[in-house]
Amino acid sequence: MQLVVGTLSTWSSRAWICSQLAGVKLDLIWIDLSKSGYKTEVLKYAPTGLVPALLDDGLVVHDSLAIVEYLNELSGGALYPVDSSQRAIARSLCMEMHAGFMNLRSQCPFSLGAVAPLVDINDSIQIEISRVEAIFSQAKLPFMFEQAGAVDAFYAILAYRLQSYGIVLEGKAGEYQQSLLEWPLLQQAIKLR
Repeated sequence: MQLVVGTLSTWSSRAWICSQLAGVKLDLIWIDLSKSGYKTEVLKYAPTGLVPALLDDGLVVHDSLAIVEYLNELSGGALYPVDSSQRAIARSLCMEMHAGFMNLRSQCPFSLGAVAPLVDINDSIQIEISRVEAIFSQAKLPFMFEQAGAVDAFYAILAYRLQSYGIVLEGKAGEYQQSLLEWPLLQQAIKLR
């Protein structure tokens, strides 16, 4: 099984972290997204021209959320809580990360290098930060639910992004942010780049 990933692709990192949590061994196919013509290279593997893409014996699963669901099935449910109510909340949180926080993403692009702190926090950014704080405050600690799972993989990258721009949450939300930042799987994902 192979995972097609891109340099500085946060969604690739999320899929990789979930593969580790699920105990699914993957060979990585790296594509340098900073090079011209990278799209042609990605299209060799994924019909969308986007990373990540999971290749499994002729099957192509594209989109990080679909990959996570597939990995969850392969692992017998390792990525989500056992309790159906908690599992529904976990999936909702993953989908919210997947489709939301567009202002934070556009105004605070992911970077492994030093970036200037975000000093002009407009209303649209503040609304999203407040929502992140509300989500992070729900964490059971050190992870969102009893054990590390898809929610943690999805939000760990956001925790890193926030810290990069000088946004450090307080209270229980801050504890969860710090827990994610110290998580060895996040640190490994960042080193993979």
